[in-house]
Amino acid sequence: MADGRPRGGGGDVVHGFPHLATVRAAITALYRRVSPEGLYAYATSVAPGDVAFADADDLHLGAHRVAGALVRQLRLPEARMIVGFRAMEHAASVELASGPEYFVELNDRFRTHRRDIGAALAHEITHVLLHRLGLGFPGTRDNEILTDTATTYLGAGWLLLDAYREDALSSQKLGYLTPEEFGYVLAKRARVFGEDPSPWFTSPQAYTAYERGRVEALRDECRPPLAAADRAGRRRYARERRRYTELRVPDGPGGAADGDGDGYAFEGGGAGLRVSFPCPTCRQRVRVPVRGRVRARCGLCRTVLECDT
Repeated sequence: MADGRPRGGGGDVVHGFPHLATVRAAITALYRRVSPEGLYAYATSVAPGDVAFADADDLHLGAHRVAGALVRQLRLPEARMIVGFRAMEHAASVELASGPEYFVELNDRFRTHRRDIGAALAHEITHVLLHRLGLGFPGTRDNEILTDTATTYLGAGWLLLDAYREDALSSQKLGYLTPEEFGYVLAKRARVFGEDPSPWFTSPQAYTAYERGRVEALRDECRPPLAAADRAGRRRYARERRRYTELRVPDGPGGAADGDGDGYAFEGGGAGLRVSFPCPTCRQRVRVPVRGRVRARCGLCRTVLECDT
């Protein structure tokens, strides 16, 4: 039984997108397991007021109130969270069982850092949801990345990004994703549900990370063979298409990717030439014939895609 253990404390914070392939795989897994219609049940994020924690609030009553709000956000009406505090290495852990009661333990430091209790609870309660869904990745690292991604995509993970703070003397980050990766998932969510999380950030570093993640998320929508690709991308695509057509061994394996390991690839040949590429919404691969302007619908999330093949 794996415990969810978001990490916090000082030290250098890793930046950039080192886990992006796993994050994208986690988004695809969510669409497959929950379905596009099911995901729309999470279209509204947990409200800041529902997870706010004032210093004057009773520690245990406040923690259970916030846990209740997150249970409702994650649509776990039959789950009851028993929250306690103890000295521990990591930020939090959860005891996964058949339910309906789940025991969540938070690091003792949250007794005095109460503003981040919601962030720690969000990650742990998402572990409960994924446990109930039977959704997991092999290996602790990838499974924790799945949990962070699901927490964020389902409307509670903006708390994890807002818990990121860094200055010349100290730093804090909860979760396994980098700040920019949290921003990426939030931006992907925003594009689907039309919700802007930036007004909720109390940490200026969180807002900066969100903007950087948003740039990366928008790049997904501007890669060939999507019609929105920029001129340089279209030229590169045309060169790769021509090269594949000229050099391909008849009846042999095909594939000419755009260089990032997660881009387009050509398949087949002649009148049957096709190109596959990841859907910018759910990252499921889509295959379309190579014949100029094509409109395609993703078979998983059903997003309509304008392509120039």
